[in-house]
Amino acid sequence: MSIVYPPMGPYATGFLDVGDGNRIYYEELGNPDGKPAVNLHGGPGAGAMVGPTKAWDPEKWRVIRFDQRGCGRSTPHAADPATDMSVNTTWHLVRDIELLREHLGIEKWLVKGGSWGASLALVYAQAHPERVTEMIIPAVTSTRPEETDWLYHGVRRLFPEAWDRFRSHVPEGERDGNLVRAYNRLMESPDRAVREAAANAWMEWEDAVISLESNGNPGAYTEGFVDDERMAFVRICSHYFANDAWLEPGQVLRDMHKLHGIPAVLVHGRHDLGSPVYTAWEIAQAWPDAKLIVIEDSGHTGSEAMGQALNQATEEFSKR
Repeated sequence: MSIVYPPMGPYATGFLDVGDGNRIYYEELGNPDGKPAVNLHGGPGAGAMVGPTKAWDPEKWRVIRFDQRGCGRSTPHAADPATDMSVNTTWHLVRDIELLREHLGIEKWLVKGGSWGASLALVYAQAHPERVTEMIIPAVTSTRPEETDWLYHGVRRLFPEAWDRFRSHVPEGERDGNLVRAYNRLMESPDRAVREAAANAWMEWEDAVISLESNGNPGAYTEGFVDDERMAFVRICSHYFANDAWLEPGQVLRDMHKLHGIPAVLVHGRHDLGSPVYTAWEIAQAWPDAKLIVIEDSGHTGSEAMGQALNQATEEFSKR
């Protein structure tokens, strides 16, 4: 069984002005005198978890979580077509993380992030390795073009019917091109009905890719995001992936040497069809200080065994 801690809610909340007209919402949870950790949410655009968490020992950890630009409780919200997306990039988020760390008076912290949050965690740590004590990375990604192409084109071989519906939603002249860029254009439409329809089609495809994860959370996308949350999620996702997250091809793997000396645990589901385990394996090969744990019964959305592995990692690192 996974370790389950008492529910841990925020003891402090706030908004931080990070420039460009953006304010990010953040929370502090656990013990104010505990070991600092920052948790980076996925998506991009999913927003931080709302409500108490049982994933951290509330006596040992001071956990920081926040909504990245444009989503959750941060402002302005990406569901508003007037929100300027040109100031919402990976490098803006890296800067925001540093501003938040400085604002909270934290010298160093453990960095945890899964899925898109894994990519952001790795890029942040490569930019500021002196600020990172350890890393915990479930659902490992690096957001290189080949990974994005697999998720929105390649994995169609397993779900041809669902992919055909996903493809058919974009204008006919764009169906044989880059679908992510086509959706990004749809999500910039001034017509809310166009954006809503595109967001729904995108989420249905995301759910198709995780539909076989019986131990996880099938239906997580269409059930977990509604109305403006869904609009922001898809607008931000398509914006980031259409621009290769403003990273050079293979940049994360190329720069893994910058993380040497930082202990890490990578936890990845064998049955993660959207983000195959190969990326996690490649990163582990390039990072001598990282331990890769492959969970045989898990996909992208986790399982009991994945939760247990993550709990064990936080317990181990709480003692350092």
